Amino acid sequence: MRILGIDPGFAQTGWGVVETTRQHTRLVSYGVIRTTTKENDSSRIHFIAKQVGLLAVEHGVEICGMEDIYFAKNISSAIPVAKVIGSIMHELTAREIPIRFFSPPVIKSSVVGYGGADKTQVQEMVRILLSLEKIPRPDHAADALAAALCLQAHESTRIRMNS
Repeated sequence: MRILGIDPGFAQTGWGVVETTRQHTRLVSYGVIRTTTKENDSSRIHFIAKQVGLLAVEHGVEICGMEDIYFAKNISSAIPVAKVIGSIMHELTAREIPIRFFSPPVIKSSVVGYGGADKTQVQEMVRILLSLEKIPRPDHAADALAAALCLQAHESTRIRMNS
């Protein structure tokens, strides 16, 4: 199964694709979609969603795991991110790609084993779980891969529970 992980953001949206077969998960690709303040908000949001849709098709994605909005930090930045999430939801739903949302603590718990893990712990576990030589950069890409790994863990458990 090919899984797309998304770390939604207005300036940078991280993405990562992993492939899982039975008990093995491997990295396919990752990166960030960048926008600039030179563009208007609508153009930025449309560009991000369109790029996510193109990436999903390019990599044959079957399902998406996305980090959900978490209000613990800056509530004013949540509104543009919510718009990005809605736009991505529209794009992927139009392509019949299901989306599962996970809060940052759930993603951290799935990847590290502790919902209060810090960013460096999550990034190091992403590196280890995907057998990479280096931590994926930039940070948003590593966070997106963590979302994909979280979805993989949840789907694996769901499949075992239904067997």
